[in-house]
Amino acid sequence: MTRALGSRIAHTLGVAAPFAFALAIGAAILLAAGFDPLGVYKLMVQEAFGGDRRIAATLTAATPLLLTGLAAAIAFRAGIFNVGAEGCFYLGGLVAAVVGAAVPAWSSAPAILVALGAAVLAGGLWLLGPGVLRASLGVDEVVTTLMLNFIAIGLTGWLVNGPLLARGSANSATPLIAANAELPRLMPPTTLNLGFVISLALVIAYGACSRFAVSGFRSKLVGMNPRFSRAVGIEPGRIFLAMMIVSGAIGGLAGGIHALGLVHRFVGGFSPGYGFTGIAIALLARNTALGLIVASILFGALSSAGANIQLFSDVPIEIVEILQGAVMIFAVANLGVFWKRRRGAA
Repeated sequence: MTRALGSRIAHTLGVAAPFAFALAIGAAILLAAGFDPLGVYKLMVQEAFGGDRRIAATLTAATPLLLTGLAAAIAFRAGIFNVGAEGCFYLGGLVAAVVGAAVPAWSSAPAILVALGAAVLAGGLWLLGPGVLRASLGVDEVVTTLMLNFIAIGLTGWLVNGPLLARGSANSATPLIAANAELPRLMPPTTLNLGFVISLALVIAYGACSRFAVSGFRSKLVGMNPRFSRAVGIEPGRIFLAMMIVSGAIGGLAGGIHALGLVHRFVGGFSPGYGFTGIAIALLARNTALGLIVASILFGALSSAGANIQLFSDVPIEIVEILQGAVMIFAVANLGVFWKRRRGAA
């Protein structure tokens, strides 16, 4: 009983401590700049959760983070450090936008399903190469997936400024998707849409699969000890390949949902770094479903509040960026392990 309680405390510390340290750093910077930290933080909470519209804005900002965090967590759990969700996000968004603009005569459900299915396919295929290289030749997936991010961003940038540029548009943008391909809004007139429900459902399904499905157990076992997995008849290479493809598919879906639910087209600079933020979210969540949900909403709250507080105060937006960066730094540190060691020493 005591051991179980200690493990829960360690896990809670591992998730909560990065935010506590980040708030402390932010408070010190705010004080040095002449602001009242408590007043600023109170304003941020109000702007993120103070009413239905603000909550909807926070959940909208959290939607892509749920999926990019899930994409990272699926790979991390299997022992693969995939940093390629950003590239999959770009490709999935572009493919979904193109398909969504090409089906104006379809009914809504088939149009959305085909567009999102194309985004999933694009993301999964994009990481097929790194998965094969990791599974068969042991090539470091960090290098291959990172380099593919640059290729994906460059490729989509060329396409949106060339053959896919909207006619008559001076900006880097594809044509608007058809109205029937837009994801339905959950709380009109806010931008919260069906994509949040899809993202949340997938994270919950991941949590159930991780705990109860054989595939979830095999993935965790390979991530913990590939040599032992091979000894008991589980081929790590197949798990590596499968999880890399699934991770890419989830990243592509995130981009597709962002295109159909919020932007309604593909534009230059389509992602402000959702794929990389998803890595921090997965690390902070320790690859757990509940942790992914909490961390995504908190990061979404930071993003939503940061955009709004400038309208009601002279607090610089850079403070929010410092908070996010500090959380990412401390998310890498497993502070729960420190707690366990202290208890062991005692």
